[in-house]
Formats: sequence, C-alpha cells, structure tokens
Amino acid sequence: MMKSVALSSLAALTFGLMAAPAFASAHADAAAGETAWRSCRACHGITDPAGTVIQRGGRSGPNLFGLPGRAVASAEGFNYSSALEQYAATGAVWTEELFVEYMANPTAFLREKLDDTGVRSPMSFRMRSGAEDMWAYLESVSPDSE
Repeated sequence: MMKSVALSSLAALTFGLMAAPAFASAHADAAAGETAWRSCRACHGITDPAGTVIQRGGRSGPNLFGLPGRAVASAEGFNYSSALEQYAATGAVWTEELFVEYMANPTAFLREKLDDTGVRSPMSFRMRSGAEDMWAYLESVSPDSE
C-alpha cells in the first residue's frame, strides 16, 4: 500500500513539473513585456515591413518584428555573429522556450548548443526573469496578431 502511494505521488509530481512551463507561458503578461522593453531598446527596435515603428530602438541588434516563429539569425539586413549563424544552420526557429533559454544567458546558450566553450554571444544582456512576458509582447506585435 505504501509503495503504491509513493509511486502515485511521484507520478503526480513528475506530471506536475512537466506541465509547469506550459502553465507559466499561459500566464505571461504582454503588458509587462512591453514595460520591460526599455531593457532591449538600446540595441533593438521593432519596425514592421511597411516601415511603421512599433518600438523605437537601437540598430546594434536585429529588428525584433515577427521574431516568434522566425528562423534564428534571419532578420533581413542584419549582420549576425558567426556563432549565431552557425547555430541558425541547424534550422532552429524562435519558439518561446528557445527565446527564454537564450535570454537567460546568450553566451551559455550558444556554448551549449554548439558544444564549444570558446564561443561568445555578442549580446551580453541577460534577462533572468520576465522573458516569458517579453515573448508575449513580441507575439502581440507579430504579423499573426494583426
């Protein structure tokens, strides 16, 4: 009996943990992501293909318009680092999970994905919290939300 209860508890905990990321993203706050934009605007802007500026920002990073679902390192007219281009060659596409992982530590992300401890990301900014909200905001201004 005790063994059965322990196994049931373990199964519930395991399934609960597997559902946690989906639960977290379902509660992401696009308004909070828009507020957090000030951390990104020094390097990035959001401008649609017609030239409408959604968020004014710097040009040292790529335009983030349409990032959700876009192939990694594919913003037209931007010169990406060789490390990000190497990762892009794997066919990676920006998903919420990938974005959150990247934003937590871009250099560690590339080192893990490329299995190269010497690689560095040109983006030194780290977003240890709120990346889900930023993703929700980027989705809200993406072409599919129009």
